[in-house]
Amino acid sequence: MEKINTEPSRLAWHPALKGVMELEVDELKDILVVSGETQVTTEPLKIDCIIIKKVKNAVLTKKIFAIFRDVNIIEYKSPDDYISVEDFYKVYAYTCLYIYLEKVSVTNLTISFINSRHPRELFAHLQEIRGYKVEEKSPGIYIINGDLFPIQVINNRKLPLEENFWLRSFDNRQSADDVNRFLNDKEKQEKAKRYGAFLDIYMRANIESFKEVHKMSGSTLTLEQFLEDIGLIAKWEARGKEEVALRMLQKGYSHEEISELSALSLEKIQELSESL
Repeated sequence: MEKINTEPSRLAWHPALKGVMELEVDELKDILVVSGETQVTTEPLKIDCIIIKKVKNAVLTKKIFAIFRDVNIIEYKSPDDYISVEDFYKVYAYTCLYIYLEKVSVTNLTISFINSRHPRELFAHLQEIRGYKVEEKSPGIYIINGDLFPIQVINNRKLPLEENFWLRSFDNRQSADDVNRFLNDKEKQEKAKRYGAFLDIYMRANIESFKEVHKMSGSTLTLEQFLEDIGLIAKWEARGKEEVALRMLQKGYSHEEISELSALSLEKIQELSESL
């Protein structure tokens, strides 16, 4: 069996964010639609994630969506990064540019920052220099009051697990108990399998916890065999084929050629084509 790279360095957190947010809005998919990394101009200026409210007057009870309006800008920082003052103004500027280019009303837009740390320097700046007020409305959710846009900062490590399993799990500090609970929850596994990028990040970022679970299980299988047995490796392989197919679509190969070379169905290739 080809050895799977499980090194935690240089993990691609941002591509997985769209899937994580889709998992969070899963019960609300008739109301909210998630788009991934969004290019704001022809220059490389990108918003990490945008969530659009499809049903204008819908009431959202999940606390991380409490401030949401029609268009909701999401900025994400990986677990080893943090939200700086400069990041705040960059995202604010991108938001203003998005309003200008997309003709969005300033009263219909919010900004959310998601990270795994407490941004003390940013909060101090916003309170002391900008005169804003910062309030922790519920565990892990900080509301920034004083701006035209509703703004929140979410510390995903402090979110309640029962309400925000996916964002809480989108981290590199999952314990062996956390991993074991996930592996014993077939419903969550089936949901997660729809988003290979999440599974990839979840495993590789927490490989030591997976090794510990494997050891505790007393299995005689190798770690790769163990992961294959629980269905993760097959999903990675499928994701790899899809990434190759996407590159071939971008280079102009026909659907039939891609199907023959990748062993993916024509229906799957059509689905990938529509996602471009």
